[in-house]
Amino acid sequence: MLAQVPPALLDQWLAGPAGASNVLPLVLDVREPWEVAQASVRAEGFELCCIPMGEIPSRLQELDPDRPTACLCHHGARSMHVAAFLLNQGFETVANISGGIDAWSRERDPGVPRY
Repeated sequence: MLAQVPPALLDQWLAGPAGASNVLPLVLDVREPWEVAQASVRAEGFELCCIPMGEIPSRLQELDPDRPTACLCHHGARSMHVAAFLLNQGFETVANISGGIDAWSRERDPGVPRY
């Protein structure tokens, strides 16, 4: 089952299922480069990696299937597709950050610009 994690609860997810691993969790931002330039999150308690959704299949080898991974996009739809794809590729601990970076700005860090 694909976990849906609101930004306000990401720390709990990182400490729970993601924290069960000894590996630093990954937030995978699947937005386009121009979107990342508009607004991005600070990596606190996780590593941040930006790979656009359309490049995920060809760059899958850059990701570790054993590493807890939470996917992020603008509103949560693209990241949900990527998270489901990762689960189907054998990734074990995957979540979708529901509401995307827009919700991140509202719930977690108002310093992140909304667009």
